[in-house]
Amino acid sequence: MSAVLPVAAQQRLGPRPRPRWMITLVVVTVLTVTLALVTLAWGSAGVKPADLLDALSGEADTRTAFVLERLRGPRLLTAVGAGIAFGLSGALFQSVTRNPLGSPDVIGLGAGAGAGVAIATLWFPGAVSAPVGALAGAAVAVSLVWWSTGSGFASPGRVILTGIGVFAMATAVTQYVVAVALRDSAQGLAAYVVGSLNARSMHHGLIIALCLVALLPWAVLLSRRLRLMDLGDDAAQGLGVPAVPTRTWAIILAVLLAAAAVSVAGPVAFVALTAPHIARRLVGASGPQLAASAAVGALLLVAADLAAQQVPVLAGLPVGIVTTGLGGLYLGFLLLRLWRGGRPVALS
Repeated sequence: MSAVLPVAAQQRLGPRPRPRWMITLVVVTVLTVTLALVTLAWGSAGVKPADLLDALSGEADTRTAFVLERLRGPRLLTAVGAGIAFGLSGALFQSVTRNPLGSPDVIGLGAGAGAGVAIATLWFPGAVSAPVGALAGAAVAVSLVWWSTGSGFASPGRVILTGIGVFAMATAVTQYVVAVALRDSAQGLAAYVVGSLNARSMHHGLIIALCLVALLPWAVLLSRRLRLMDLGDDAAQGLGVPAVPTRTWAIILAVLLAAAAVSVAGPVAFVALTAPHIARRLVGASGPQLAASAAVGALLLVAADLAAQQVPVLAGLPVGIVTTGLGGLYLGFLLLRLWRGGRPVALS
């Protein structure tokens, strides 16, 4: 292989910086666990650390069991699972499109989910739940992208450009329903379409956990191919990795992960976009940092939800509003850095 690939390519294919990669994963995981404990313990409804230990041994009192099983526990589990799914989805999408601003939101998945909830609320009130409407809307949006490109997910540029159009149409549908057809229930609907962890149950935590168990092995199987794809399609083909099928399967997996997260938390914005960037900076290496991106995604969503619960100015807001605000700041920083460095934001 050394006779075929340039030195730079050999370096990118060489062993990962294992110590820094592992240290990053451990530190991010410890921070997430710390914030999770703070989430459970903070405030008048919080659970004391000693009570948490009792709960682990099965000796929790009624109040502690209620908080852990009905109030904060399900919300926390859903945040961790959805954060992992969003972070991993963004890493996959950015890797195969080679676009630093790529995420499943770009192809209209989040907007389609929002439109699905709006239509379900308008036409099937009480008959179709919000998660089912979100999944249906996301599926329709992604199917439109697949069909409209003329080549499925084979061309990253076409996928992104078509996705922008689908995003605009889905957003228009949601805005119409909220502004015209559902004035009375617009507040509750608006909370869901931006992403919310309010009123989560163990059912939501179980759903995202089962989805991760089913989908994470796919990511492990694709990880080696994605590292080779990072060298370019020609180099990957030369090393025995079929570029188009690998890209297609990676985008399908990214869509499924994002759809799973949307089904339990709504279309929480910017986690899928920012988590891979932060992960790559922490690891200090390019390429698809899948494990680190998943861990950072969980950290971001847990931190945002803690802020939404405990910071006075944010209290009561859907978590999606918090991530949108933070993500907008990060996106501005990223664009400014790219432009100052003279690097265009390519679509393919």
